[in-house]
Amino acid sequence: MSPKKHLGFSPLRDMLSRCFNKIVDTRQQSKIDYSLHDGMMSGFACMYFQDPSLLQFQKRLEKKHHKSNLQTLFGIKNIPESTQLRSMIDGAKSDELSSFFDEYTHYLQRGKHLKQYQLLPGLYYIPMDATDYFSSMACSCKKCLRTKPRKKAGAELSEGLENNEAEEQAYDTSESEKEVRYSHKAVQIAIMHPDIRQVIPLMPEEVYNTDGASKQDCEMNAAKRLIPKLRAAHPQLGIIMGGDDLFSRQPIITDILAARMHYLFVAKPESHVYMMEWLSAYPALNKLEFNEVNKKKQAVRHVVQWMNTVPLHGKKDTINVNYLHYTMYTVNKNGKEIVGYQNSWVTDIEVTKENVQTLARGGRCRWKIENECFNTLKNQGYCIDHSYGHGKENLAFNFYLLTLIAFSFHQIHELTDKLFQACRQHFGSKRHLWENLRANLRTFIFPSWDYLLRFTLDPEHYISGELPAPT
Repeated sequence: MSPKKHLGFSPLRDMLSRCFNKIVDTRQQSKIDYSLHDGMMSGFACMYFQDPSLLQFQKRLEKKHHKSNLQTLFGIKNIPESTQLRSMIDGAKSDELSSFFDEYTHYLQRGKHLKQYQLLPGLYYIPMDATDYFSSMACSCKKCLRTKPRKKAGAELSEGLENNEAEEQAYDTSESEKEVRYSHKAVQIAIMHPDIRQVIPLMPEEVYNTDGASKQDCEMNAAKRLIPKLRAAHPQLGIIMGGDDLFSRQPIITDILAARMHYLFVAKPESHVYMMEWLSAYPALNKLEFNEVNKKKQAVRHVVQWMNTVPLHGKKDTINVNYLHYTMYTVNKNGKEIVGYQNSWVTDIEVTKENVQTLARGGRCRWKIENECFNTLKNQGYCIDHSYGHGKENLAFNFYLLTLIAFSFHQIHELTDKLFQACRQHFGSKRHLWENLRANLRTFIFPSWDYLLRFTLDPEHYISGELPAPT
């Protein structure tokens, strides 16, 4: 029941260890009691087992047994105290963690697991979206984004992070600091497929302010930085970038094409008025219609319309895009047909009768980065928006990255590790599984991850003596 070579827990942990060992330690060497590797790996272990208090439990085990699960499972020689751990993680350069995301994606491709994620032959769908992972009215650093309430025409408005223009406005330091909300944000990307629940996270781009900048950083600027980094990390990978309506603009599309990538972006009619007027001049678009019965045994009608070589806007330098619109009709309780879902996209890929359904399904699965990634990280035990400490340099973003790496481990386990899959099926929910894993970790010391899974799956065999004792 072992996963393929290079994709099991131990090879992945070794891969992460190599990444941590490459990080430049800027501390004064004569005053170091704990290695940077042990500090980073200890933080990762907490995120991996979704237990911020794991270090406290392992400290107790270490005193009793002179070793701990952090040593046997994660190769940690010395466990730093909480304050030291945060200080070490705060000083580590975030960009140096990108090598793990690059390497594990390479091994997924090498192990043929990535091939199933191809949306079109040789092309992988990688949507991007932004998320807040830290927010405070009191704690801040030089990288923090700042939002404050504003009053206009008798109504209180917010300089919201969702509005790209508002994000770029200069921050008025004359306003009362008590009115300011400080936050950290990242643009996350992931490889995904409409038929596969697991997503493959890639290195995100931090949205952060820089010294001396008169305008705040924003999601669009972060996306522009992310695109060349993604291409440099995966020079031969066929990529279709996805995103919401914010990205269906010529500047970002031009950057994507220059990076030898494709795009499939949401294009709302209200933000593409000229394009919609241009399309309305045609008596009819290309059209494909088909019916099916969904999982709830309800009749569903699908209608896909498209047109190639459409001007994106009305200016002279406009680029041409290919337009795609999808509508799903369902039947309500009264037997009346209603619109269940509709959306439209623009892409540089020529839309044909053969690929239009695939493109529409790919565009629709963009919700996975919000649901399977962000919502999972926030609501299913990872607590991505929990403050593990803010720090002065990179602590908040590094904890986000460590949590994302832990999530990546778990996604790979679900894809490749039959023993983990058996445990997942046995306990029903992820939360129940991790509760049992943490309970066993606090009681016994395990020599390996597989040993822990086998014991958790069937502890009676160990207790009855059919298998060796876990310690």
